[in-house]
Amino acid sequence: MCAISLIDSVRVVKENERLAIKTYSEAAKKVTNPYCVQLFEQLSDFEGYHYERLTKLEKSLEETGEYIDYEGRDFPLPPILEIKVANEPQQKSVLDILTGAMDLEKAAAKAYADLAANIDDPKGHDMFTSIAKEEHIHYKVLYDVYDQISTLGTMKWVGHDQTRT
Repeated sequence: MCAISLIDSVRVVKENERLAIKTYSEAAKKVTNPYCVQLFEQLSDFEGYHYERLTKLEKSLEETGEYIDYEGRDFPLPPILEIKVANEPQQKSVLDILTGAMDLEKAAAKAYADLAANIDDPKGHDMFTSIAKEEHIHYKVLYDVYDQISTLGTMKWVGHDQTRT
């Protein structure tokens, strides 16, 4: 069995980011609750940032063999609010979308953590570790929304801590 190259690995996670952008863009069109729309649009934008940075990394690795500096981003969290799910006529489909999104984020976090574990270069290791943490934050935000909707029948943002695991 042939081991996958670093450039091929970057291309794989870059394709995962492209899929995430598409998935979140489509999810934003399927929900009616404006805060769910905002959440999915923000996630799509964030994954677009990852895609752009990975494209830059891919080019740098191809041309010079050098890693790029990665400047992480905080996830833009909405203000504290509470919305009754009764405003979302398709609650089950929203929960299905959230479940798929959580699976996507969990897989992405693992893929980046696995890449980081196999990179000796400090810049590369730090970049993939940072992206893994960002994907985990996305998972946690989605999980919290899913939990609120499924158990309480509301969607409530409560000022998530970006560093919480």
